[in-house]
Amino acid sequence: MLVRLVAFTAAMLLGCVSACAFATATIGAAAPDFSLTDSNGRQHALSDYKGKIVVLEWNNPGCPFVHKHYESGNIPKQQADAVAAGVVWLTINSGAPGKQGHMDGAGANAFIAQYHAAPSAYLLDADGKVGRLYGAKTTPHMFVIDKAGTLRYMGGIDSIASTDIGDIAKATQYVPQALSELAAGKPVSVTTAQPYGCGIKYGS
Repeated sequence: MLVRLVAFTAAMLLGCVSACAFATATIGAAAPDFSLTDSNGRQHALSDYKGKIVVLEWNNPGCPFVHKHYESGNIPKQQADAVAAGVVWLTINSGAPGKQGHMDGAGANAFIAQYHAAPSAYLLDADGKVGRLYGAKTTPHMFVIDKAGTLRYMGGIDSIASTDIGDIAKATQYVPQALSELAAGKPVSVTTAQPYGCGIKYGS
């Protein structure tokens, strides 16, 4: 438990040094618009998806916390379920070139294939502008945006900060919970939660 706590604290500090001062994402306010190229060279703007619920998932394939949620099938299942329900799921990589976690398009596509992942697109944010805009600190770090473009959830993927696959079944999965509530016309009951994972390796 102590080792997990130390790792969690270190990840939070590393991620926040680069990102926190730039964040403009606020619960209950319009989610900041952005445009990024995906792993297949296609451009995506958040504003293109007005009228749809959007999930943003910050990703680093080399992070053990990310590995936990992909190896177990947790994130791929959440992606597939969400996309099947009409949600747009955008996975974003803000790792800088030369730093751990950075991916090019081919690497991102190989990662998606390896884990049978099902995002709507894997977006490349090598200069970290979008990550900083949202104050993304860790991988994974999750954001849910409603059909009107308003940010309704931001934080950790679930309620247990660990790399133990066995904890997934015991944890509250915040994104499916928020998506279910939005689909039912209810307010999101948990709007923020502490993100956990590996600190995003932003460039200077």
